[in-house]
Amino acid sequence: MARRKSKAKRRRSPKMMSIINLAESYAYLSVLSEGIAGTSPIGLLGAGDIKAVQSSVSKSVVTDYTSYSGTDAISLADMVSSPDVAFATLQSNFESNWQAMAIKSVGIGLTFKFGKKLLRRPIANVNRNVFKSLGMGVKL
Repeated sequence: MARRKSKAKRRRSPKMMSIINLAESYAYLSVLSEGIAGTSPIGLLGAGDIKAVQSSVSKSVVTDYTSYSGTDAISLADMVSSPDVAFATLQSNFESNWQAMAIKSVGIGLTFKFGKKLLRRPIANVNRNVFKSLGMGVKL
């Protein structure tokens, strides 16, 4: 039998983090968090502020109901402390903002796609002359 050729080892490219790709990811995250939670991605990590407020409607009809304050911006702490109110708010925000979020995400994708194409040479120049010489594992 003929001897099998050994496969050449696959060459791995060095693991580099792209600043432009990180910016694009943060832009998508920002659209999602503002559309669904009503706050920025950093505000999503903030303290919770949902509080129950008891009220009665009128003098003739005695009806006590509970309303909630602090539902304009939902954080992870709100999701843990009162998940029923937080997820109901998230759902209503998504239902009212999904079309705007879709348009914004398409705009972000197109902007970054054409921006990378237009700035291909300057980006390559900065990567080659600045980041490669520093050896930081980062590129534009």
